[in-house]
Amino acid sequence: MSLSLRDQLLKAGLVNEKQAKQAERQKKKQQKMVNKGQAEADDSTRQAAARALAEKAAKDQELNRQQQEKAEQKARKAQIKQLIESCRLPKLDSDDYYNFVDQKKVKRIAVNELMRNKLSSGSLAIVSHGGGYEVIPRDAALKIQERDASRIVLLSERTEAPEEDDPYAAYQVPDDLMW
Repeated sequence: MSLSLRDQLLKAGLVNEKQAKQAERQKKKQQKMVNKGQAEADDSTRQAAARALAEKAAKDQELNRQQQEKAEQKARKAQIKQLIESCRLPKLDSDDYYNFVDQKKVKRIAVNELMRNKLSSGSLAIVSHGGGYEVIPRDAALKIQERDASRIVLLSERTEAPEEDDPYAAYQVPDDLMW
């Protein structure tokens, strides 16, 4: 059974019982005047009620949109976590470290020679995860970058093979010097 407009407004908390009774009295008074032909019917109460319902609908729609955004953000975080945990390379206990910059601070991670070369060439990437850093393949890093670019700490551009006409092809410049 459908509720009257008065009951709907009361239920929504937009008016209280006193305001509803006052509006009802005004409506009866208007009806008497209209029946006597003294005044035109005033739709102000109807317009106010419609306006209040429209405002409530807009407010509900905004809340719904915010909840959807939160749910989508939570899903993206879960996807990123799953990608990192499934693709990360095992941590090494070595004396060879790879230095990188994260938020204006120099950090380091234990690597071997192969990992160092792949990090420099762009085949591997470093991402922040759980307060630490993980090394993952480039493909997984690109997927993470689509969802949240701030999680990518280091993703070098892929290096191309030197040109055939390059006179300095025999002289390779190291990008990661060992001291």
